[in-house]
Amino acid sequence: MRQTLHPVAYSTDLGTSPLSVRLLGEPLVVWRDSTGIAHATSDVCVHRGTALSGGCVKGDTIMCPYHGWQFDGNGKCTHIPQMEDPTKIPTKAKIAAHTCIEQYNMIWVSLEEPRRPLPAIDEFGAKEWIWVNCGPYEWNTHSSRQLENFTDFGHFPWVHPGLLGDINRPVVPDYEVRTEGHVVKYDITRPEAPNTDDFPVFANANTDAPTRTSHYEIHTPFTLLLHLGWGGKEGMVYFFVSQPIDDEHSRGFLIIGRNYNYDQPDSVLQDFEDVIFNQDKVIVESQLPKKVPFDITKELHMKFDAVALAYRKAMISHGFDN
Repeated sequence: MRQTLHPVAYSTDLGTSPLSVRLLGEPLVVWRDSTGIAHATSDVCVHRGTALSGGCVKGDTIMCPYHGWQFDGNGKCTHIPQMEDPTKIPTKAKIAAHTCIEQYNMIWVSLEEPRRPLPAIDEFGAKEWIWVNCGPYEWNTHSSRQLENFTDFGHFPWVHPGLLGDINRPVVPDYEVRTEGHVVKYDITRPEAPNTDDFPVFANANTDAPTRTSHYEIHTPFTLLLHLGWGGKEGMVYFFVSQPIDDEHSRGFLIIGRNYNYDQPDSVLQDFEDVIFNQDKVIVESQLPKKVPFDITKELHMKFDAVALAYRKAMISHGFDN
């Protein structure tokens, strides 16, 4: 987990002031230097343990609000105002600094050197595709539960009737799952509920029985790339990733791309996803344990749970089950 890039904020949420975040139980501060480049360092000042996120950015450093100590993007203390000789800063005057990148409208942090790059989204940046940020969605559950819920087909008729599922069509169509390295892939074609007047978000022409083809990729540990299509040129891309705040708290980030409905306000998709995620939140926060039990004998699995089984096995094989 520490060698994985995790999202901690949308790019638009990080301005000129430092931002306090938690990742894998550790307090971090994310901030931009004078050139706008994002940095992620420990939020705990080495001097007296003060939260640096309560301070401010001074040029290319973050300044502690307690005594004015300043730290650069590498975690090195560059200024102690109480010292008469500024050249004698102790070598131990430093804080942890972490890999921090900005991609897909998000700030990503890895506590240790990341072992793989982020998944490629071929449509991102293409002129015919427009994108909208949704959430983030904070849940009192582990990221593994939040991610797995996104891949579960069987709950649509019961949790999202009329929006994503139909209670009169509860059977999950057959599908095949394949695992390629750290990525679980599967395709499914199934009936979906037609658009509602409130949320005309899908390109299914509001037919009586619209059919959706979905191409899923789960990039372990907590990232999902989903392509939706209805047999024509119009399509959507969902890129969802969960931030593991700690073992019982997560924050889900979702960006959605589409190559149609250019004039539709972002709020239509955002409001739709807010409804869906709030419906899911009630259910998933009730699950016990808060973290997916990676011992596959701990829960009962059915044929339509093939994705969950493949996900759990992939997490185990790549060391993400601890």
